[in-house]
Formats: sequence, structure tokens, C-alpha cells
Amino acid sequence: MHKMQLGWVSALAWLSLIMATEIAARQPPRCIMYLTGQHPVVPSIDLLEHVTHVALAFMSPALFNEPGRRQWPLFMTVADVRAAFPEGTKVMIAIGGWGDTNGFSVAALTDETRRTFAENVARMVEATGADGVDVDWEYPGGNGEDYKEVPNSAKSWEIEAYPLLLAQLRAALGPQKLISAAVPGLERDMLAFTRTTVPRIMRHLDFLNVMTYDLMNRRDTVTKHHTGIELSLGAVDAYVANGAAPQRINLGFAFYSKYFRTEHEACSRLASPLGCPTLLLEDPVTGADLGRSGGFSWHDPVPEDVAASFAKALDQGIYDEDRGGYYYWDEEEDIWWTFDTADAIGRKFPLVLEKRRLGGVFAWGLGEDAPMFEHLTALNESLAQHKAKTRKDEL
Repeated sequence: MHKMQLGWVSALAWLSLIMATEIAARQPPRCIMYLTGQHPVVPSIDLLEHVTHVALAFMSPALFNEPGRRQWPLFMTVADVRAAFPEGTKVMIAIGGWGDTNGFSVAALTDETRRTFAENVARMVEATGADGVDVDWEYPGGNGEDYKEVPNSAKSWEIEAYPLLLAQLRAALGPQKLISAAVPGLERDMLAFTRTTVPRIMRHLDFLNVMTYDLMNRRDTVTKHHTGIELSLGAVDAYVANGAAPQRINLGFAFYSKYFRTEHEACSRLASPLGCPTLLLEDPVTGADLGRSGGFSWHDPVPEDVAASFAKALDQGIYDEDRGGYYYWDEEEDIWWTFDTADAIGRKFPLVLEKRRLGGVFAWGLGEDAPMFEHLTALNESLAQHKAKTRKDEL
């Protein structure tokens, strides 16, 4: 595409997105569900009434670097997804995911590679009948899964290349197709999301899915809430401060639990288990998982070695009123548990979504909450209350 033509397309897309943002301020909140190949379970349609978007996860970014590619493997067709969800639900294809980022680095390298990538994405969207794509590059600029083996200095060029790749995607897809991005929730990982780059990034996106979960992971050395309110507010505020409109930010919910093994003596001396030292959780040289932390969805069987401890966490856990988050420290087995209960989900609406006037929510992932769908039900109840409150305020 000619550079002048690309400029006109980008300008039109930007104006379209500005208008869309203004309209979004008067629309019901977005509710995006990631539907994953690991747990491709969809509940009865009565539990999906608030869902506005579905993101099928994942397609590998490497597929789109092959010129002229025509085959687009999905674990479920877009047509089948549409049939399982309420009429009007937007269906998107999520590209990337944790640990699958090399294809993005190849795509972002030059004008030519960005164009090839974007044209292939547009071809895939047309072939599958999807409404758009979700770019899940974790993370441009560094701190991805390979951060110990590939230093951030070797990826610093990606910070400038990321908005250029999004611009080419928007030019190829046009203003009517949706483009979103899943973005880090920890400020230490927001290398590509600065006051300089965020305004450029938002020109090409319809919304951001801020991953306000995994806010404690195996790179940490003390206990905290992996989906806590205080940390979620910090994540949202960082993007707003750098130029993202709140109405175009979606708050992330995790339909899974996490646990971390702790230092018994150091933790037992503290008044609270929050902030107590963990065992070394990853290899300091390679970054590999040392098996001292873990997580599982509500759909998965509980690992036998932590089953008894998890039962105690469900029965005896506490909600932290100060930092916001459900937790349990098993002092007998030295395990820190952190996850959202139905009550914890409900608290996030007034304290985060409404307080910061965000545009919506998303969850990883829909099938991960099967078979009981208790967390989806809690999310539905909060969305219904939020919509009723919004209508009342408008009268």
C-alpha cells in the first residue's frame, strides 16, 4: 500500500475510533470471554446474556509471516461459536499468547514483514468470518517468557515497532473490523506502553484488555494478591496516565487459582502473611519453573499434592479489606493461595470498574470456569447490577 494511502487510512481509522469511543461511553459495558482450546466448554445460553465478544485463543503469530498462506487452523469454527452465543456477539481471533511471541518479533521487524503479517491477518479474518483480532503479544520490548535467555536490551527495538505493526494491521483490516490487545498488568512489564507509545497504540485499537491477574507470579519473592484490587487499580491507572481512555480499557478476571510455596520461619514471624518471603520460584539463570508454584482452573482436577491445602483455602480463606483480595496461608504446608471468589468478583465493580469508569470486563477463560460456572454467574450478577445502576444514573 502506498505510504500516502496508508496515511489516509490511518487518519480515517483514528477518526472512526474517536467516534467509537464517544459512542462507547453511552453503551452497555463490554464483556469479553476468551474461549480456549484447552477448555472449549460453552455453558447454556442463559449464562451468556451479558457476553458481547468472544476471543478464540489462540492462533500462532508465526502463521501470518508466511506470504500467501491460505490455511487457518482453529479448534472451533467462527460459525459454531456464533451458534453457541447470543445473536450479535462479536467473534474475534486471539493471536499469540504466553510463550508464543517469536512470530510477533519476526512480523514487527521491517515495513515488508509488517505488511505481510497484516495482509495475512486480513485474509484470515475474511476466510473465517471473524469480526476482528486480539493481539496477545506477551510482551513487546522484553520481560516475556524467555527474559532470562534473551535480555531486554535485545528486544528494545520492539517498543517502537509495536505501534507500527498495529498501524499496519488497522490499514489492512480497515475501520470496521475490531482490533484489541491483551496487555500486561504489572508496571515492570509495561516496557512498550509509555506516554510516548500508548497514544500511538490507541489510534489503532478498539480496546485494551488489561491483564489484571497473574499480578503475583514466579518472578516475585514475597506474597501478594494475584488479582488484587490495589494492584488492579495501579495497572489501570498506569495506562490512563500514559494516554489510554478509561472507556477503552477492560478489567481482567481470572477463572483460576494460584499458589506459591513460602519460607516458614520468616512468614511465621510476621503479623500478616502478606509480604512474606517465598521460596525461590524460578531458576535464576534460565527463568525455568522450579515447581514451587502453580495454578489450575476451576475446570481442572486439583493436583494431589496440594488438594488438602486447597480445601482449607476454600473453607478458611480471608478477604483482605485493605489491598483487596481473597487469600489463605497454609502455615502447616507453607503454601500461599490467591484467587477470586464470587464475593471478590463483586467487590471489583464499585472499587475498580465504576471508580475508574472503565468500558468493560473480560475473563480468562470461559471454559476454565466449567462445569459449575460460579465465577461467570458472579460476573453476570455484577454486570446486571452495574447496568441497572448506570440506567438509573442516566434518568
